[in-house]
Amino acid sequence: MNAHDKRNLDSIPVGALRMIPLSGCTELGKKVDKYLVGWRAERESEHKNSLAFQGYQRESYILDAKISRFGTGEAKGTIHESVRGTDLYLLVDVSNYSLTYNLCGMENHMSPDDHYQDLKRIIAAVGGKARRITVIMPFLYESRQHKRSARESLDCAIALQELVRMGVDNIITFDAHDGRVQNAIPLHGFETIRPAYQFIKGLLRNVKDLTIDSDHMMVVSPDEGGMERAIYIANVLGLDMGMFYKRRDYTQIVNGRNPIVSHEFLGSSVEGKDIIVIDDMISSGESVLDVARQLKKRNAGRIFIASTFGLFTGGMKVFDEAYKEGVFDKVLTTNLIYQMPELLEREYYISCDMSKYIAYIIDTLNHDASISDLLNPADRINKLVTNYMAEQGK
Repeated sequence: MNAHDKRNLDSIPVGALRMIPLSGCTELGKKVDKYLVGWRAERESEHKNSLAFQGYQRESYILDAKISRFGTGEAKGTIHESVRGTDLYLLVDVSNYSLTYNLCGMENHMSPDDHYQDLKRIIAAVGGKARRITVIMPFLYESRQHKRSARESLDCAIALQELVRMGVDNIITFDAHDGRVQNAIPLHGFETIRPAYQFIKGLLRNVKDLTIDSDHMMVVSPDEGGMERAIYIANVLGLDMGMFYKRRDYTQIVNGRNPIVSHEFLGSSVEGKDIIVIDDMISSGESVLDVARQLKKRNAGRIFIASTFGLFTGGMKVFDEAYKEGVFDKVLTTNLIYQMPELLEREYYISCDMSKYIAYIIDTLNHDASISDLLNPADRINKLVTNYMAEQGK
């Protein structure tokens, strides 16, 4: 019996469930929609034919909404169906740079700012007619600019406040760079979810000879900011944990940040152990690959790099070269954001599908039920590991 079958969802829905995946998130949105349609077609409820459940079963929960652009690059959001009284979920991928639009005869790639403006256009088109609006933004907009250390902007906090002023009730994100940014909107719903279960599931499905104990395996955080997620996985799996801290050169700024001089390791011996390096994002990849090289110098065994968001801003070349050198064995990222086609072709890459998980969250929230068990997947991870060990005969 899976988690969905155990979930008691007989309560009256908040409103008729509808969903708008914005242009950068259409593929993920279609997968989520497929799960919702299937579950609700099968679900039996004595109240299914009551007025409160009107529109409960549909062929699709995706609303017809579009962003149209003028030749100047300006745009407008249009919704072609009624949203009155709906429980509306908006999915947006602000990091999808693959989309383009015409700007005065030139092709312009969409930036996070463009995606964020499109999200606001759709919210504005709703015009306050929905019963509740939930924004699912896997990669939190401007999350890397979440705290002030000089005379600088606080972009993430401003964006969150702007969304709730426009009528957004809940914001759901994944692996926020710093979850404390929710302090900017203390009276509104904000959830940051970590895909620990999906990482473990992806690893165990693709690597068949792991020994999951503290003598053979270890979890490593590449910096102090990722300690919490590394501690969680280490505790659930019963493994030791180590950490690198970044020594930076604070006398100069390169690409908006102080360059890293070196990585220093804190933790027990990694010699001969398989290592899970866990982080929230891979940007250029230089940092996480340097960590992997440092681990190899300490005679670590296989290295598995797991990151919620695979941005790969510098392309795949550095990873291809590092893989040939034997620096790492597998890279795991989710499909929460755009995945470049060449990434999916790499033999060392494992894609962790999050669509079913998002569908669980939407389905449960629509019934105003608790998602606490979805936020803490310790039991599901333990069951996964137990089955894996049994299959290996360990």
